[in-house]
Amino acid sequence: MNLFRSVLFWLVLAVLGALLAQLLLQDPGYLLVRFRGTDYQTTVAAGLGLLLAFMFAVALMWNLLRLPFVAFRRHRKRRTRAQLIDGLQAHQRGEYQRAEQLLVQAAAHREGGSLARIHAARAAAARGDDAAASAHLDALGERDATHQALLRAELALARSNPADALAALDAPLAQPLPPRGLQLRADALAANGRSFEAYGLLSALRQQHVLPSTRLDELQAQWAAQSLLQGGNPSELADRWDALPQGVQTSAPVVAAYATRAAAMGWNEAATRSLEQALDRNWDEDLADLYGQLDVARLEERRAQAERWLQAHPSSPALLLAVARLAKSQGQLPHAERALHRAIAQGAGSAAWETLGDIAVQSGDEPRARLAYANALRSQRGGELFDMPGRDLRQQIADTAAIEERNEHGIPRLRG
Repeated sequence: MNLFRSVLFWLVLAVLGALLAQLLLQDPGYLLVRFRGTDYQTTVAAGLGLLLAFMFAVALMWNLLRLPFVAFRRHRKRRTRAQLIDGLQAHQRGEYQRAEQLLVQAAAHREGGSLARIHAARAAAARGDDAAASAHLDALGERDATHQALLRAELALARSNPADALAALDAPLAQPLPPRGLQLRADALAANGRSFEAYGLLSALRQQHVLPSTRLDELQAQWAAQSLLQGGNPSELADRWDALPQGVQTSAPVVAAYATRAAAMGWNEAATRSLEQALDRNWDEDLADLYGQLDVARLEERRAQAERWLQAHPSSPALLLAVARLAKSQGQLPHAERALHRAIAQGAGSAAWETLGDIAVQSGDEPRARLAYANALRSQRGGELFDMPGRDLRQQIADTAAIEERNEHGIPRLRG
């Protein structure tokens, strides 16, 4: 389109010039110029020629006079560009001090000054000089208030100081925030214990395509769980839970957060019901483990529910451990110990050994308690476990069979 306009312009100019030349050839005209008592006579065509020649001479003289300045400006621009490129490359290589020096030199000129200042601040922060980084940011001034706020927030978050990050992003001159600013603000809100507000920015982040969809889905579940844990009162917790989409409410971390917070507020039935519904929909080992750890009542109902789940998940270590914990809370230590032996055979690990040690302490069997606690530590460190005395032949055969069944699926064999 630009080429067509240029050709059209020159065609029109040529036509006008041809028409003017034709008029002048038909009647060259008469031109009289009187200057300081002297008359100069010529034709209009000759006068126009002299005028054009004079204008050409003036333009030529002007270009010759400004040629050194143009050459100097081009040289300075090339040097600034080279300093900026070298500084960015040095920063990429980890040569932060040299990068900062080159970028400061590049920032002394208007071309690329803001970009150079920003990366000079990054280089200063990378080598641990917060004062120099702050000075570079101050040099940006109000004309680059948005870039200044973004980098201040980024550096504040890197120092685990979300309050300063929010203060920088809330500066009036930095508004409206670009997509990167929205992301930093959401991260700062979540780090500052205001995950519910960070969750509210997710729709804007999705519209701006700031992060991949998979990452946004992870943040949605993470911030939803954190906002539930940060609920100040029961009504606030209920409102936040009801406001979550159905897909988020079924996420295991979100359900765990809601159940934990509800139990802490004394909502025993709500806490256990949420876990039961989630486990009925989709089995999750972490939720099954939490079901046995909740410090709430309804022990009989919870144990009956856990034993019903055992019919469908007989080899679940988390569920066996939950049954053992519930039986222990009811004072049924033999039943709890049998469940723990099965859980250990299925790989429940240190938590099951520790619970077994607690049962041994309650039973007054200190030697077995010491062995169980030692196995809990060895299980965490991956060491060989001690044999536990006092188990009859039937229990040992059952444990060995469970271990061998697990070994067929490639799971490392455990002793004890």
